[in-house]
Amino acid sequence: MVIWSKTAKVDLRSIHDHIAHDSKFYAKKVIGDITAKTDALDGLPRMGRMVQETNNDNIREFPMYSYRILYEIKDQDIFVLAVIHKRQQLRQEVSP
Repeated sequence: MVIWSKTAKVDLRSIHDHIAHDSKFYAKKVIGDITAKTDALDGLPRMGRMVQETNNDNIREFPMYSYRILYEIKDQDIFVLAVIHKRQQLRQEVSP
């Protein structure tokens, strides 16, 4: 099961609001694409690559648009930890 952390939900809302200033259509599209791709993690949890900053094989990421979607595999669950811009540094609370 894919579970979104509170931090990741806030990230997604911020991304939506930022894009919506220019285009509500594209804001909805980007968020829809990100959530659809994360839903696929339920069947393919290792589709992303290991996050280099963590050196932990269970903390993974995949790129989408200008963002890194970070997630952690724990048993049968996938926890979406954060959605950050590719130029943004990894926050301390995301790394183990």
